[in-house]
Amino acid sequence: MRELSAEARLHLHARQLSRQTGTGFHTAALYGSLALIAAVVFGTLSVHPF
Repeated sequence: MRELSAEARLHLHARQLSRQTGTGFHTAALYGSLALIAAVVFGTLSVHPF
């Protein structure tokens, strides 16, 4: 197997780091949206308009 150049290794490392960061943002956005939905649902259940 041939050696990768320093530029190729840097590019692969940057792609992996970008993928991990994107996954973290997606996870945070998912949990944030679920928390917002839960807050709205439980907030409307506690209000008795009639």
